Amino acid sequence: MQGLVTVFGGSGFVGGQVVRALAKAGHRVRVAVRNPNLAYRMRMLGDVGQIEVVQANVRNVPSVARAVDGAEAVVNLVGVLWESGRQKFQTLHVMGARTIAEQARAAGAARLVQVSALGADVNASSKYLRTKAEGEAAVRAAFPGAVVIRPSVVFGAEDKFFNKFGQMAALFPALPLIGGGETKFQPVYVGDVAAVVAKAVSSPAAEGLTYELGGPTVYSFKALMELILRETGRNRVLAPIPFFAAGLIGKVGDLSPINPPLTSDQVESLRTDNVADHGLPGLAEAGVVPTAVEAVVPSYLYRYRKGGQYAEVPAGAF
Repeated sequence: MQGLVTVFGGSGFVGGQVVRALAKAGHRVRVAVRNPNLAYRMRMLGDVGQIEVVQANVRNVPSVARAVDGAEAVVNLVGVLWESGRQKFQTLHVMGARTIAEQARAAGAARLVQVSALGADVNASSKYLRTKAEGEAAVRAAFPGAVVIRPSVVFGAEDKFFNKFGQMAALFPALPLIGGGETKFQPVYVGDVAAVVAKAVSSPAAEGLTYELGGPTVYSFKALMELILRETGRNRVLAPIPFFAAGLIGKVGDLSPINPPLTSDQVESLRTDNVADHGLPGLAEAGVVPTAVEAVVPSYLYRYRKGGQYAEVPAGAF
């Protein structure tokens, strides 16, 4: 069995797949999470004794130091899509990332993988994207050879994109087209992201590189909403909403303590295309064949059809 890899945020949607990929590659894995009692299933992703779950909070330096002790590699997947309570963008994306990088270097880890976001830019109008870029800089300052991975919208059975809009299609008479629905996306499969992370942990050639991960197809936001409606068999209005009006709706979402449908910062992020077009290495360079949206999304969007798994497949669905 290969050396120990500590994964921060390993119990999340992407994290679970990363832990699985690392275990499959033969690594021992330490999953560092705030609430270990909620991550008991992680141990079942590998062989007996291969995966351990420990408590760590990126806001607490000693807990991070304990989590990386003895690790040959460290992966940071910690992030939030909206701010609530003490879970702030600056606290987690920048300060937390810096703490992990500093403690990984102090512990003698050979490799650090920082999972960021496609579109990360210190000049972005979105605070989420801005702090992701600041976090990358903080990590590289503390651990110069860190590998940075920037995925586009990540899809899979537990994603927060297709599931969110699939649920909205089942409940509401219309789906919103923020800014007219022209923003471009390049959704990437969660398993492909996990494969790149696992390869980056073991590949000396990846040291210091930044990967931008996008799937095989670029879609407009409108095209993705149309895909969801076809697959769920729902006849819904696609309602264009100007950015200004969407921003006002987002401000209401900012007040929600749990899973808001839309925040003002998410509206800002929709002003910019989310496409891997910066000439950086991607899935191909990592040796991963991209998985198409159409090959996976139907396997879980069926739950939003009338009748769920027993519904007839809608005409034109994949």
